[in-house]
Amino acid sequence: MLSNTDGAAPAPVFTDVEAAARRIAGHAQRTPLLSWLELDRRLGTHAFVKPECLQLTGSFKFRGAYNKIKSALESHEEVPGVVAFSSGNHAQGVAAAAGQLGVPAIIVMPEDAPRIKIENTRALGAEVKLYDRYKEDREAIARAIARDKGYLVVPPYDDPAIIAGQGTIGLEIAEDCAKLGVTPDVVLAPCSGGGLISGIATAIKARSPEARVFACEPARFDDTARSLAAGRRLENEGSEKSICDALLSKSPGEITFPINKRLLSGGLVATDEEALAAVAFAARRLKLVVEPGGAVALAAALQGRAPKDARTIVIVCSGGNIDDEMLRKALAN
Repeated sequence: MLSNTDGAAPAPVFTDVEAAARRIAGHAQRTPLLSWLELDRRLGTHAFVKPECLQLTGSFKFRGAYNKIKSALESHEEVPGVVAFSSGNHAQGVAAAAGQLGVPAIIVMPEDAPRIKIENTRALGAEVKLYDRYKEDREAIARAIARDKGYLVVPPYDDPAIIAGQGTIGLEIAEDCAKLGVTPDVVLAPCSGGGLISGIATAIKARSPEARVFACEPARFDDTARSLAAGRRLENEGSEKSICDALLSKSPGEITFPINKRLLSGGLVATDEEALAAVAFAARRLKLVVEPGGAVALAAALQGRAPKDARTIVIVCSGGNIDDEMLRKALAN
């Protein structure tokens, strides 16, 4: 068990999300809300998908990374470079944002990360430093680099500017639902350290206070669901593994958990097999390429774990950086 840090760290508010939206406008993609009659029939309600797999670099992470670096540039005369630690999606988001803003980037990545994510990060111009996720501390490596070079650390989730950047997804959902004349009474999104879901919840609850927002996690990595139930931050077992490589944080964040404790309605879980089935469903029926971690919210919905009384449900597919082999595995079933 981790110590409860409610109120100990700053948290972004809705105006920070609005500022982030202005900052990333013209740089990040405004992804659409998509609907399919088949998905409505399958879930028994009106459903939308927010496909962040169509975002720059193939995941939502670009939003927070760009907002963090741009904010720092606005506040400081010079940012000599940035350093981040990530299994892949945040790595690519930081690399792309740094490239757009003309800032050097070093990314600390696990050596067992999907090869496509490592290669894409390098292709975006970042230097990659590999480490053993089971024996080394990625944050310690990144912070040592930051000290040596004077670089800005761009965390994957536990940072107010990162959370606000990811919250622009929730703002877009609220705005697009309003244009369609519907209210998003249930919102599902993947969750690891909690940056995405806390940002989304901050925006959604500001616009639709009665909406219910749920964190969706892989089985055995359901630290947020268990922490919400317990009322305090809990850790995952360090020996567990999952194909949802984007969602393998050890525990909820110190900043994100108090936000999620206050705003979320609970947590939902999907197994690796269910995530693979959701990947296949997205590819075959929705014509979307989604990675397993990005598909856990869709998996939970397809398994009937969302509230049965939902009138309008919005499902965030957070990323689409999937290896060819993993996609073949999903489609083989």
